[in-house]
Amino acid sequence: MARITLVRGDITAQRVDAVVNAANSSLLGGGGVDGAIHRKGGPEILAACRELRASHYGGGLPTGQAVATPAGRLEARWVIHTVGPVWSAREDRSELLASCYRESLRVAGELAARTVAFPAISTGVYGWPMADGARIALRTVREASAESVEEVRFVLFDEAAYEVFAEAADA
Repeated sequence: MARITLVRGDITAQRVDAVVNAANSSLLGGGGVDGAIHRKGGPEILAACRELRASHYGGGLPTGQAVATPAGRLEARWVIHTVGPVWSAREDRSELLASCYRESLRVAGELAARTVAFPAISTGVYGWPMADGARIALRTVREASAESVEEVRFVLFDEAAYEVFAEAADA
């Protein structure tokens, strides 16, 4: 099982084999983590995403799935793009959120990545409650770690998110 670590910081500055991008389905950049990864990673990431759109994902990357591109100017080797679900009070989309983590780890395993950095998928503009997102993320990663992955690092942007993940990790 992979070692799970929590860090407060900037996911675009992580020195890991793979950084997970909380992407939108277009794969062409956006706000939040997605925009930051595209900006810092540079045009190589966008070019690779455009190739994916032109070949396998003409309609966009489906929610809960994951795909990798080179990391451009990031400190990582790859970016694993995954599309998280938008939170809904009326519909349980927990399995889609768990799938983002599982599928990202599956792709990391295919890449033989040893270190993977995750953001708190769907907890920003997609509105997923942080405590529930942390619980799903940690449970899924503990259950689904890929064989090659030695460390899963959750990179939390602010102190509040870090505290919520730390509390969920201790539960």
